[in-house]
Amino acid sequence: MTYVDILSGQAMKKFFLLLLLLNSLLIGACSTVATEDDQEITEQSLKHDRRTREAILIDKEIETEAYSELNSDDDILNQCHVTITAYNGAVLVTGETPNEELRKKIISTVQVIPNVKLIHNDLIIANPSDSSSRANDTFITDRVKKALNQIRTMPDFDPSMVKAITENGIVYLMGLVRRDEGTVVINVTRLQPDIKQIVTVFEYID
Repeated sequence: MTYVDILSGQAMKKFFLLLLLLNSLLIGACSTVATEDDQEITEQSLKHDRRTREAILIDKEIETEAYSELNSDDDILNQCHVTITAYNGAVLVTGETPNEELRKKIISTVQVIPNVKLIHNDLIIANPSDSSSRANDTFITDRVKKALNQIRTMPDFDPSMVKAITENGIVYLMGLVRRDEGTVVINVTRLQPDIKQIVTVFEYID
């Protein structure tokens, strides 16, 4: 993973409070939670995705099994907040866990799931984030996605090639990209307000 420094001290947008109200009823204090909609794989979604159809299905299976296994453990379910994101067999694990023992338990659970190639472990030792923090993360992710949709300088690039995940104000970028594409994506992302840091988890294809 590559960490990109971001200028701090940017003010939160006032209408963030509205987003918080909309999300607070849906987000618990702690648990393992999915970040992507469980949508069918369509020809349109495959048009720009550089993963094969099989790889996309495997990624969905990895995420589903990971959440199932983690949610079956009462200690993890009740004391931790974990987000699992799989992309081309690479698994990003983010969130908060109260101690190192549970942190190791989460990673050991994920690493034995079939077809996991490698794990990017970015779990932190902390109390689970609250609903306001998670609502702000959702807000940041949406803003990053909208910004990436405005990229017009690379004819072969499509924003659907990049998956953005935000945890505690840190934006993680995943995808199969060329190095010049990755640079543009980082530069566009870092212009968005309220981001503490950018972490790239790209798989470069050149």
